[in-house]
Amino acid sequence: MSSTAPLDVSVVLDCPPGTGPAALRDSVRSVLDQTLAATEAVLTGAGAAEAGAALAADHPGRVRTGDPRGAYVLPLAPGELLERNACRNLLAAAHRTDADLVAGRWTRRTGHGAKEQAPAWQRELYGRSRVVTDLRDAPALAARDALTAGCAVRRSRWADGGTGFDHALTARRIALVPNLITTRRPAPDPLGGLPAAAAAQRHALALLTDPALRAARAHAFLTDHVVPCARAFLAADPARRTELAAAYAPLLDGLVDDTALRDLPPLERVAAALLADGDAPGVHTAAYALARPGTVVSAQVRHAGRSYWSPAHLHPSYDLTELGDQHRPVSGLKVLNRVTRCAREDGRLVIEGAAVLPPVLRDTERTHVLTASLELVARGGAARTVSVPLDDVRLRGDAITWRVTVPLTGVLRPRGVGDRVWDPRLLLGIDGERLAPLDLFAEKGSVGAGATALPARPRLGRLTADTWQPYVTAGHHLAVCLLPRRRPARTANALAHYATNFRPARILKQRWKKLRKRAAVLHTRRTKTAVYRHLLRRLPVSRGTVVFESHMGACYGDSPRAVHEELVARRRGARVVWSYADDPTGFPADATLVRRWSWRYLWALARAEWWVDNQGFPHALDKPRHTTYLQTWHGSAYKRMGYDEIRHKMRNAPQREQLMRAVARFDRFLVRSEHDVTTLARAYRIPEERLMRVGYPRNDRLVAARERDEREGRFPRPDLAAALGIPDHRTVVLYAPTFRGTPENKQARLLLDVREFAERFGDTHTLLVRAHYMEVATLPVTPPGTVLDVSRHHDVSELLCLADVLVTDYSSIMFDYALLDRPIVHFAPDLDAYTAERGSYFDLRARSGGPVVDTQEELHRTLARIKEADGDWQQARRAFAAEFGTYDDGGAARAVVDALFTRKAGQ
Repeated sequence: MSSTAPLDVSVVLDCPPGTGPAALRDSVRSVLDQTLAATEAVLTGAGAAEAGAALAADHPGRVRTGDPRGAYVLPLAPGELLERNACRNLLAAAHRTDADLVAGRWTRRTGHGAKEQAPAWQRELYGRSRVVTDLRDAPALAARDALTAGCAVRRSRWADGGTGFDHALTARRIALVPNLITTRRPAPDPLGGLPAAAAAQRHALALLTDPALRAARAHAFLTDHVVPCARAFLAADPARRTELAAAYAPLLDGLVDDTALRDLPPLERVAAALLADGDAPGVHTAAYALARPGTVVSAQVRHAGRSYWSPAHLHPSYDLTELGDQHRPVSGLKVLNRVTRCAREDGRLVIEGAAVLPPVLRDTERTHVLTASLELVARGGAARTVSVPLDDVRLRGDAITWRVTVPLTGVLRPRGVGDRVWDPRLLLGIDGERLAPLDLFAEKGSVGAGATALPARPRLGRLTADTWQPYVTAGHHLAVCLLPRRRPARTANALAHYATNFRPARILKQRWKKLRKRAAVLHTRRTKTAVYRHLLRRLPVSRGTVVFESHMGACYGDSPRAVHEELVARRRGARVVWSYADDPTGFPADATLVRRWSWRYLWALARAEWWVDNQGFPHALDKPRHTTYLQTWHGSAYKRMGYDEIRHKMRNAPQREQLMRAVARFDRFLVRSEHDVTTLARAYRIPEERLMRVGYPRNDRLVAARERDEREGRFPRPDLAAALGIPDHRTVVLYAPTFRGTPENKQARLLLDVREFAERFGDTHTLLVRAHYMEVATLPVTPPGTVLDVSRHHDVSELLCLADVLVTDYSSIMFDYALLDRPIVHFAPDLDAYTAERGSYFDLRARSGGPVVDTQEELHRTLARIKEADGDWQQARRAFAAEFGTYDDGGAARAVVDALFTRKAGQ
């Protein structure tokens, strides 16, 4: 390329003194390999002459020193690489949008290896191509380190100097592209990188004037730099922690304030505040808590109804009330158990430590009875444990101190192979209640190798190993390891290693792995499906066998359970098979239980005379000709289903064909109203002759409960109330939202703040939380009896009969609960967005059987006066139940058994 030819992009590499030639060479090579030819590499900085002279000589006109000449300038650090089309993509976006600044994604190393990833916040910022003229439309550009890489700026603005952040503030237009620009950025250094991050933060806050952007920047500084620095204190040695804490406290002055801390989770907020205070031991302790959530690590104190980090930290920044540790029972607690001394005395290992006193015991004045022992657990498949009594355990101030003498040589007699590492754990009991086993937290370097080693006597002889060596694990816990230290043991281990690793042994290992891999193919779903289709499905029918499944094996409940109970009651000796997904606990003992997708499961399906489920047996499994498939379904439809779904129309032909084949297996399909006929039956193209207008068998229980209420009243409550520990005077509120996740992400997103509910209604109400069966809910700790997670309860009908009020959104559970004629509240802040995305069959606000509220405060007001206001909704609720539960008359299970099983069996 001619030196006078116009250039599109100049890539500027700033080379500080000591820049490595290899790193610079790799970066320059990524510039020269760009698909955009009019690109140059410009070397600047004190290290440019020594490191880049040879590169400039090898590539004249493409690599040089001096000022950039391209229309756009892209900064790149030595060692970083440009994606091959990076300059072309940036320049195209710049020309298309006339942007002063154009930016895209970048990745950085995750550690010392080659693995890279992009920060999570990039997903939203660079999710699509767009033009930003106001930073408030893309706050991450101002709040995060987005423009430290992967961006190009117009050369006229580059000449003004400054960072990417400075250019973003002055740019008229900023173009964002979803393309990857820069790779191989160095992994962040949480401990050493904080000074530079703090300087950049002060610079940014001095320029930002918009309150929202300043707040976003302050929050991002804490989450991206301060909290990671605090986490890194866990692995630092005591001297370095003290040094860093003293240096960083003045550095963070004015950057960590109460407003910025308020939005952080409790433990992150405390860790950041302690670091700003220069409290090295406190930061170290908080880092342990961050690494092991749910562990109480400090002497928490109650003050004015709140829980704080310690008596010396009665400030909102140290408020830990939200963690709920004050409500945890002793049996559910894990506390920090710190090793204070580990040494060898008289041929034995002496360990001393101190465990944090649980918060529930700190405010009491009575004397506590302490019991404790040390348990050593073998790692691996051995699963052996050895218990050693403690020499002393006592309560001293805010800690429980203990001491144990462990005769390792005599008490631990391992085989010597497969059980070389043992983990000691403290088993602590307080007033008859035992805490969870406590690991022994120890400082790196606190356990000396020579000062703690003890002789060992393995059962296989001392040639396997001869020494017990205590050490601190990567997780900062004390452990003991069996090692060969003497010459005979070292020689024997070396010979054993050679025997298992020389060439013939390696070949045998490889062949064994291949055999195991081939054997594993026999248990894949693909193989099982092929065997089922071509072999098992041709087997003769097993007369009278019924395979039941509920919610893909997740539970023993719903309509399949009701049909099963009716069938067993009327047909003694019925051959009943139930499938389960993970755990058979709670399934009927009188039935044959098979794990979903096991060979026994496929065998049962292939030979069964009837299939009964409410969701759908695996789509890949065709129904045998001799089988009758009863689909009870799992709820009436509010959202659009089947062929009516927008997303179904976007699927490819094989996916649509799969749904068609799965639905074609249904021989009978239960409906509970004409609404089901015009929605579900039409949406899944189910012929009229396959419909059974008998209602849902699961709702027989609800109809019976309503009749009992009308005849006898609501009390006594069902037995389930006593099993859950709910007294009669409490109002039971069931919160059952719909499914909002994806098959990949099963963490439930609860829109209801259950902690706020417990604070408001905890004295009079009990909230039962029932997450969707395809999701997992994580609930905060609340006072005992206020919030209960009943997501794993098998039969939701039992919960509906127990509940005094149902709080849901647009879940189909509203159609069932209306049969009880009890209050329903629809808490649906995202109703409009959900219906716009998924579509709906009717207007919930116009036809609901209860109030539809959008905010938690509105929900609280509604629940507070639910008894007084319920009369206004009775007529609407009964009309709702009549419209959507027309055929639910309490005899659905009996009608199903009469129509299918007894008649078909000739009885």
